[in-house]
Amino acid sequence: MSLHHSTNLTSFSRDLLMLGFLRQVGDYTRDTVDAARNIAQGLAVTFDHFQRRPVTVQYPYEKLIPSPRYRGRIHYEIDKCIACEVCVKVCPINLPIVDYEPGPSKKIAKVLRNYSIDFGVCIFCANCVEYCPTQCLSMTEEYELTSFDRHNLNYDSVALGRLPTTVSTDPSIRPLRELAELPKGELDPHNVPVNQPAYGPQPKQVLNPTMLS
Repeated sequence: MSLHHSTNLTSFSRDLLMLGFLRQVGDYTRDTVDAARNIAQGLAVTFDHFQRRPVTVQYPYEKLIPSPRYRGRIHYEIDKCIACEVCVKVCPINLPIVDYEPGPSKKIAKVLRNYSIDFGVCIFCANCVEYCPTQCLSMTEEYELTSFDRHNLNYDSVALGRLPTTVSTDPSIRPLRELAELPKGELDPHNVPVNQPAYGPQPKQVLNPTMLS
């Protein structure tokens, strides 16, 4: 009886070992298939880039057109500003400097003297633009703000009020569209007109689906 019982235990242990081995083989096979799938996806992207010709932008004679929602230099309209300091309150780093003096009456509580933003510190989050009650702030597509002196990046109300320039309307350069803004099947922006529609819906069409029809 004990010999038969011992034989059953040995057979049961052998079955457990076999199940464990089969489970390990299954896990190894699944991991191998996943690894092969990931490698195939990476190679597909690599082979896709092999078919593309290199595109060189001859900067500064050629410039890429920023995306429609690009956050560049902030434009400021002093005539609309009421010195409410909402931009300072919503700024993550309390960046805008609003210099004002008390107004002559309750209706005109503040008289603005100067407004400045240091673009050497600004993170271009656009909170000030979004929450401004009078819409005196707006984002432009200007990105060439480099300077040898960081103090020159502190723009006052005069510098902020300068009308923004756009790549598309600058006659001294050749505007080029980014790869994501090209029509379907086009890979070289040099051969595509600026006004030709891009492939896929644009941000305004995504926000307003009725424009797609």
